Amino acid sequence: MVELAALALSIALAAQQPTTDPASAAPATAETATLPTADATAPAPAEMAPAESAPAAAQDVGQVATEEKANPYGLSQLWAQGDFVARGTLVILVVMSFASWFIILTKLWDQARLRRQFNQTDKGFWAGKSLQDGIATLTDPDNAFRLIAEQGVKAARHHEGRLTDQIPLHEWITASLQRAVDKVTNDMQSGLSFLATAGSTAPFIGLFGTVWGIYHALIAIGIAGQASIDKVAGPVGEALIMTALGLAVAVPAVLGYNWLLRRNKALLEEVRYFATEVQQYLVSGARMDAPGQRSK
Repeated sequence: MVELAALALSIALAAQQPTTDPASAAPATAETATLPTADATAPAPAEMAPAESAPAAAQDVGQVATEEKANPYGLSQLWAQGDFVARGTLVILVVMSFASWFIILTKLWDQARLRRQFNQTDKGFWAGKSLQDGIATLTDPDNAFRLIAEQGVKAARHHEGRLTDQIPLHEWITASLQRAVDKVTNDMQSGLSFLATAGSTAPFIGLFGTVWGIYHALIAIGIAGQASIDKVAGPVGEALIMTALGLAVAVPAVLGYNWLLRRNKALLEEVRYFATEVQQYLVSGARMDAPGQRSK
């Protein structure tokens, strides 16, 4: 009985053991253990593509945002957002600037032309035997020196009649030549008064625009209840632009006025000296010989 019980126990234990081979189960277990590790560490192609393109996409979005963001404080915005006072101030400054540069350029052209006329007159006018021969050498009908000489000759020929017989000849000729010189002087100095006016008033016009811009900045602060940069940047930028425009108009106008005035002084001295020579020739019949007095 004891033997039969032992045999039954051994058969039951054998029936409870697994039927798979231990040798073949070990590799399968090892393979199964290594597969999850390999899948976890190896990067998936589908997952790596978004990770690599993320910085490029972020950079493109930043560039688009930068391009679409317009400058709200430029000249175009100043004109678009400004009221009639700001626009009127801006228009006045722009007109003064264009007018100043136009006068400067035209006066430089007139001075260069008068200098050429003087050089032509100085070389060929006194080479003739008479004033008529000298006038004939000046072919340009708008030559200022030709007009002065013709005025002097005309005055010498018409020193007759009841209105002029009581006036000495030299005084009559001198007065006629002086009128011609005054005409040339007025033509050369025309426009310089505008440069002086622009140079003296443009800074104050720009200052008015500055005060107006700061006034709008204070209003924006009062409405917003706080002095944030987005509320005051526009009006303060408007004020600074007006100040800069006022200086941009005034500085060239002042410099141009002083420069043109000095050049006019040298040229008009030549004109007056020529008129004196013509007057001396008409009165005495000889040219005044004082070359050292001429300012070259």
